[in-house]
Amino acid sequence: MTTDASARAIKPELLRTYTEDFNKDRANLIAADAAVSAGVLKAATDYRGVRALPRDFSIELKQGSITNQERSGRCWMFASLNTLRYELMHRWNLEDFEFSETYLFFWDAMEKSNTYLENVLRTLDEATDSRLFEAINWGPSDDGGWWQMFAALVNKYGLVPKSAYPESENSRNSDDFKQYLNSKLREFAAELRRRSVVGASEGELRALKDEYMGTVYRICAVSLGEPPEKFDFFARTKDDAEADADGKAESCKCEGKSDAKACKSDKPKTGKDERPQIREIGITPLEFYRKYVPVDVNDFVTLANAPLKNRPFNQRYRIRFSANVAEAGDMEFVNVPLDVFKKAALDQLTAGHPIWFACDCTQFALRKDGFFDQSVVRVDQLFGTEFTGDKAHGLEYGDSPSNHAMTFTGVNLGEDGKPNRWKVENSWGKDAGKDGYYVMSDAWFDRYVTELIIRKEYLDDATRALLAAEPVELDPWQPLTRRCR
Repeated sequence: MTTDASARAIKPELLRTYTEDFNKDRANLIAADAAVSAGVLKAATDYRGVRALPRDFSIELKQGSITNQERSGRCWMFASLNTLRYELMHRWNLEDFEFSETYLFFWDAMEKSNTYLENVLRTLDEATDSRLFEAINWGPSDDGGWWQMFAALVNKYGLVPKSAYPESENSRNSDDFKQYLNSKLREFAAELRRRSVVGASEGELRALKDEYMGTVYRICAVSLGEPPEKFDFFARTKDDAEADADGKAESCKCEGKSDAKACKSDKPKTGKDERPQIREIGITPLEFYRKYVPVDVNDFVTLANAPLKNRPFNQRYRIRFSANVAEAGDMEFVNVPLDVFKKAALDQLTAGHPIWFACDCTQFALRKDGFFDQSVVRVDQLFGTEFTGDKAHGLEYGDSPSNHAMTFTGVNLGEDGKPNRWKVENSWGKDAGKDGYYVMSDAWFDRYVTELIIRKEYLDDATRALLAAEPVELDPWQPLTRRCR
């Protein structure tokens, strides 16, 4: 389209019309007063929408203390560990538990750095301004990720409790650490490409990469401290439990008996904590994961609901260059219709298991008050315009990509047996939402939740069969490839 400069400009006479129209509508003036004084979200909050989303749920899972990723992009890691800790707590009858997020954060930084340099070696013939290399080079070791990246780390490095490797200033606030790690990685990439141009062999380049990884380890260890190779683990079970020889917590065998004089609850109170103990001395992270986590991270599948014409439903997909652990392989997902997607979520929650999910947490959301619902955040009324984009539009145009991972820990079913709201465990601390929890309307679920991590046993037969199908490969810049932060 060719037009002259005057046709492309905002015309002064139109500006006069805009301001006249704005000022003659009383609703605009009231909206401006509210938004300028309180901000858009507060001014747009609809109390009727808030009242329509009570915080009680017909199906609700008892979780541990709320966690806090603070100023880091580790939501996917927190949501993953929150999913696993629920299973651990209820298997071993613990009041509370938290895994070390910093432990996996250390190894994720190492593995992403290695994979980035490997990807540089795979694309030596690509121009630095090619779309592929720009995607690879965008954030070499950035914080974000998906469940499958988490699973790859757990398979290789195991897990540790938070007491064995607590937070550091650079895990709480990761920007500075990752800024300089990324800068160094890009320097390494430039040198590998330069050496390739002057004739260095693949063996020479890979040896240089191994040398570079020593610097990466030093940066990670200085920033986070070295991770433990072995650690001691100590925990007490709940009052109504006993621990067997293997450390397993069991209910008191005296319960319900009329002659339960020997029951621990009938013993004289001495002030001593006599709850059964679980003790491990010098256990490795992999041993801890295999012994104490009662689920296998490989028994979960990524379901997506992406209603895009070029992403047909009932198909398995693989995203190129999406791995964090180089040898673990790229991220995969199965794209399914909304009814299949939602039924899997309901079946898993009803069976008593939380769900990792990804969404766009910024759309029609109240971070402080803890709501995800378009009927609560009435920016349409505030601005006097409808927001009509659907899920496909949001993905295709990059308006609502997955940018945050959280955990479903409850759902409320109406009289018709269908969900009308969902309970969400977040990782933004107790001061966000209602004591760290959010409520999500079912309509918001349909529109903005794009990924679920579902145990294979809760997939229907048709979806389970797709896991054996040959995946369609996607490029790393296409929809659903953005990492959750």
